[in-house]
Amino acid sequence: MKQSLVIAAGLALGLAVPTAQAADSVTIQLKWVTQAQFAGYYVAKEKGFYKDAGLDVTIKPGGPDVAPPQIIAGGGADVTVDWMPSALASREKGVPLVNISQTFKRSGLELTCRAETGIKKPSDFKGKTIGVWYGGNEYPFLSWMSKLNLKTDGSPTGVKVIKQGFNVDPLLQKQADCVSTMTYNEYWQVIDGGYKPSQLVVFKYEDEGVATLEDGLYVLEKNLKDPAFVAKMAKFVKASMKGWDYAKTHVDEAVKIILAADTTGAKTEKDQKRMMGEVAKLLGDTGGKLDVKDYDRTVSELMAGGSDPVITKKPEGAYSFAVYDAMK
Repeated sequence: MKQSLVIAAGLALGLAVPTAQAADSVTIQLKWVTQAQFAGYYVAKEKGFYKDAGLDVTIKPGGPDVAPPQIIAGGGADVTVDWMPSALASREKGVPLVNISQTFKRSGLELTCRAETGIKKPSDFKGKTIGVWYGGNEYPFLSWMSKLNLKTDGSPTGVKVIKQGFNVDPLLQKQADCVSTMTYNEYWQVIDGGYKPSQLVVFKYEDEGVATLEDGLYVLEKNLKDPAFVAKMAKFVKASMKGWDYAKTHVDEAVKIILAADTTGAKTEKDQKRMMGEVAKLLGDTGGKLDVKDYDRTVSELMAGGSDPVITKKPEGAYSFAVYDAMK
């Protein structure tokens, strides 16, 4: 009798030992809808890179009514993809976002104009109507107009700004002389809408010397004081970058993964493949680590707005290498 009790107790103890460690959960809020702009995260999830790192990752798509800084401030995500102008403007307004990794090295933002309007150089914008995205994407545009000394109030010596939906209809319908486009997305919507490249004049922010940093990963400052959170983010960033590397070299597979994850069915395989090719040109080769020179340039651009700068003072603590230090 005693022996069977001992055996039972031993079995109970044995069963209690090899319990698997639960995966760390991470929720990432994207800046926009499911598309190749975010391929690295979807690929890392589908290929098991997050799982291998001990992570259970939830990817939340964005959209026209989703403001990433508000989502993360409200506790709806651990990490978010945002553009630095939006993140720094949010930080100055009281949402303490910190850049932990910079996915895109180059800017994909541009203004695409109808050549028939006579616009050939930025000074020709005067008196013209320009479509601009809001929700955080307007800041680089407003900063550029300030540098050109062009008011955005619709006055004859300035430009008339119309709030652009996330399409290029104002250009196609000739309600605007120029619209905001991304190299990897809306520019191709203009082409698909019937325009030939020769009928367009394109001003890339990168070429005009007014580029600011776009897609990066941001967390709330208070969370970086928690070593467990930093360790979790180190695993997340490392696995995400592995996903980006895979997406760049396996474009067809990455596109299939994106299309399977997109519940809206808004984008075709042709769209996503084209986008993946253009997005790959924007990625850096530093494993996503922020280049402080790029950060300084972005801050300078955002503060160069004369009487109406995007941010009024140099941010303190707006980026951190704690996650990269933890990777080592």
